[in-house]
Amino acid sequence: MVTTFATPRLTPAEGPSAAAHAAGFRFGAKGTHTSRTIMLDELSTLLAATAASATRDDYATAIVEMNCLAKPTASSRRLTNQRIGELYALDFAVPLFRVFRRLWDIDKAGRPLLAILCTIARDPLLAATVPAILALPPGGDLSRDQMADAVRISVGERLNDSTVAKVVRNAASSWTQSGHLAGRTFKKRNQVSATAATVAYALYLGHAVGFRGVELFSSAWIAVLDCSPVLARQLAVEAKRLGLIDLRIAGDVVELNLDRLDPAGARS
Repeated sequence: MVTTFATPRLTPAEGPSAAAHAAGFRFGAKGTHTSRTIMLDELSTLLAATAASATRDDYATAIVEMNCLAKPTASSRRLTNQRIGELYALDFAVPLFRVFRRLWDIDKAGRPLLAILCTIARDPLLAATVPAILALPPGGDLSRDQMADAVRISVGERLNDSTVAKVVRNAASSWTQSGHLAGRTFKKRNQVSATAATVAYALYLGHAVGFRGVELFSSAWIAVLDCSPVLARQLAVEAKRLGLIDLRIAGDVVELNLDRLDPAGARS
């Protein structure tokens, strides 16, 4: 019996907007989690070694030629460059990475949550596991079968059982790196702590896929932060105070402007 999930959505019922593709989202049935996790440690090392305005070629040079990630062979460096690029884009020209990189430098405590949000947007296979994580109560045991069901609901018969099992193993590791799960063999659900910057990024991603108004505060992007709509509003007001977003809330009317979050995008 396949598990069904009643959880918030990552996209509106009518599907993602065209702006999502332009922002750098990736959709479909393929993804990096057939072979990798969110690679948080490697990402942290890479971003520490590169400028915030780095181009895709600059990141490739750091990984492949400078070997900043200390990979043993040229082929492993090239493969790492490919996979981490799939997960994060690693290009100042890609809006969702540009915003991610800015917030990464601002909010050290929020980095694991920023990373999981970015990779959910970039890896459809990780995105497929979101319902299984959101359905777990704090302290609940992760069921790998239920996570596998969530993947199959998303991709259908496109992946065989062996590949689905690899996705589940890698996704479980990714959710552990983000703080949502704890444990090695047997994993339990942890409650994570949102910050103003992570809520700003969640609102940015939700807006990019087409959510508007109060739905921005009840989408799965906010739920991934273990954040209620009420708390999300409070943290969004803090993000406004920090100069990250412009926001007006009056009852059910929400006016959100993201030009401050992505000044380079606002100028283009």
